[in-house]
Amino acid sequence: MTLTMKTALGAAGLAAALALAGCGTGNSDDSNDGGGAAANPIIIGTTDKVTALDPAGSYDNGSYTVEIQVFQFLYGFKAGQTGPQPDAAESCDYVSDTVFECKLKSGLKFANGNDLTSSDVKFSFDRQTAIDDPNGPASLLANLASVDAPDDLTVRFNLAQGPDQTFLQILATPVGPIVDEESFSADAITPDDDIVAANAFSGPYRIDSYKVNDTVTFTPNSNYDGVLGTVANDGATLKTYSQSENLKLAIANGEIDVAHRSLTPTDIADLRSNDTVTVHEGPGGEIRFIVFNLDTMPGQTAEQKFAIRQAAASLVDRDELSEEVYKGLYTPLCSWVPSGQAGATESACDTYPLDKAKAAAYLEAAGVAVPVVLDLQYNFDHYGSSSDQEYARVKAQLEASGLFQVNLQSTEWVTYNSERVADSYPAYQLGWFPDFPDPDNYLSPFFTKNNFVKNHFDAPDIQDLIAKEVVEADPGERTAIIEEIQAVMAEKHLSTLPLLQGTQTTVAKSDIQGIVLDASFQFRYGVISRSGS
Repeated sequence: MTLTMKTALGAAGLAAALALAGCGTGNSDDSNDGGGAAANPIIIGTTDKVTALDPAGSYDNGSYTVEIQVFQFLYGFKAGQTGPQPDAAESCDYVSDTVFECKLKSGLKFANGNDLTSSDVKFSFDRQTAIDDPNGPASLLANLASVDAPDDLTVRFNLAQGPDQTFLQILATPVGPIVDEESFSADAITPDDDIVAANAFSGPYRIDSYKVNDTVTFTPNSNYDGVLGTVANDGATLKTYSQSENLKLAIANGEIDVAHRSLTPTDIADLRSNDTVTVHEGPGGEIRFIVFNLDTMPGQTAEQKFAIRQAAASLVDRDELSEEVYKGLYTPLCSWVPSGQAGATESACDTYPLDKAKAAAYLEAAGVAVPVVLDLQYNFDHYGSSSDQEYARVKAQLEASGLFQVNLQSTEWVTYNSERVADSYPAYQLGWFPDFPDPDNYLSPFFTKNNFVKNHFDAPDIQDLIAKEVVEADPGERTAIIEEIQAVMAEKHLSTLPLLQGTQTTVAKSDIQGIVLDASFQFRYGVISRSGS
């Protein structure tokens, strides 16, 4: 996930949001849910940005967090449970090795009153693959050949290979929101304002008003019938802050009820001593890494490019990043599947221990002139202000060897997210918040041929191994394949360089209850309430 997955400016003189869209009232059917936003909403603050409300045009934590609140899925994650449960579906199962069939609940409706049927489900998945937006999640559907809707309550997913051990979980990821075929375009990203104006929502909330990366107001959707249950509050308001220090001030001063992504380690340490708030922590899953664009990175040949990646891997000190920048909030990530997941190894650290002499030897053997000039891009408003320190230290570590000259540059997220898939950055920072708790979600999105990273990585040996692990039903055999994938990545490819893995942290007022940070890695507004309310 991800990749990771996070909106009005507070009263404390915050900077303007990066891009503003017009407000949408979002209630085309006034008979549903009453009129207007809640009088006393739960106010949630974040620094995460929304790329698009349309699920086909976004694959980031900020967008996905909003989508979880307002779109229904066939399967979803109930708070506190790590396995997917039926949402819009009554049940799903394989009827053959390559046909995965779902039966929908009857009587489902969108917030605007339109019926939600199998036709909408087919439409939702068909448009994901048809649009295949570079910032969208269509890469999760690499194994999907076609979708059929033989009747109003039946959907059949025809898979290229099966039985796919991850497909049920994929239905509960950013590629799985069910959208209204009467409101969304079949072959283009639907603008945010159009979605809000059409009241085209199927989840526990609908959106009353929307200013992208500024303010979103949510009202409970009485038409929702799914795994997330009845909303425990009267409504929610999401505010986006341009900087983490402003988010910290807002929660410390009581201007918001919840601060969810992203506070710095120093902010969190300070807030622990504030008796008006509570720091909530949950299981890890988030990772941070460097992506190499295999077309535009330095090096004249594939051999030279690989040697440059090997040299960089031999010079980056993860322990220093963890201890000096993140105070242990993030810990060293020594392979692509983080510790705690089945099949996690330390293949990257084992293959490339800190060693300046070996780094120099890799470059010399490939005929690479030194210092290697490396343009390295990072982002400060999506991955947190500590990214400044993190990448300053990465630059210093590489340059201290005398083998690299690093040109460090930063870009705001809205631009960053489009430019990184347009070959603008030879090497750049990326973070990932998993879509579902399975090790494959740290492999397929990055290493399949048409991967989400869009860094021109195309390795048939890795693709064959991923295809094998996805359909392997024996847990031990599947774990062994996942371990092999990481070993081959380290020894032969190294298209990304793993750096750090982190825990989930959210800060809330002491009277706020229902904060759930679990291994589904989803943040649900509907379970949050005030004590005594």
